[in-house]
Amino acid sequence: QVELVESGGGSVQPGGSLRLSCVASGDTTASHYMAWFRQAPGKEREGVAGIYYTASSTAYSDPVKGRFISAKDNSKSTLYLQMDNLKPNDTDMYYCSACGSHHTIPLPHRRLTSSLYTSWGQGTQVTVSS
Repeated sequence: QVELVESGGGSVQPGGSLRLSCVASGDTTASHYMAWFRQAPGKEREGVAGIYYTASSTAYSDPVKGRFISAKDNSKSTLYLQMDNLKPNDTDMYYCSACGSHHTIPLPHRRLTSSLYTSWGQGTQVTVSS
């Protein structure tokens, strides 16, 4: 079982930046594919960015490409999401997640599919508003 704790959310104006962090503990996460998802009340959970422990095989949803970057520091068991040029429709609860399988990289079209992920953090709120 992997335990995940997110932090770094907050309120920013449009065009601003935030960096989310996700600290992992428990079962080693070094060999898990990990991802960020976001969800607003009453809406489906949406995949945002994914990354393998080698920092390869990244994935980004179209709405965030060019603005968000995912990174991983295995020495700190920490996943990051750098979010730049934030927009009001980026307002959501953001969740960190770990894929259920070790040493497995999902196919590109599956990397942001929530059903692949078995461990989830409690979420951190991001609000973008002027």
